[in-house]
Amino acid sequence: MRPTLVECFGIALRQSREARNWSQEQLAEHSNLNRSYVGEIERGSAIASLATVEKLALALGISPSALVGRGEAVSQANVVRGIRLMAIAC
Repeated sequence: MRPTLVECFGIALRQSREARNWSQEQLAEHSNLNRSYVGEIERGSAIASLATVEKLALALGISPSALVGRGEAVSQANVVRGIRLMAIAC
């Protein structure tokens, strides 16, 4: 099953956080969010509001559109991977 856009956003958020060598706790502190909520977003079990996306992006030093765009890129990469796997299976 292909990851949802919410899950892909979570993956992109985690990758962005890890690129700064930050823990979830550090990202939560810099964005004024709860650490468990950051973890839920990264796992795709919580949907971030636009206000939350803005807080996270600003904490990471990137624009909200760049953070959302990374989520879309993860989603597109998963689609391409799925197409390649289907081609191999056929």
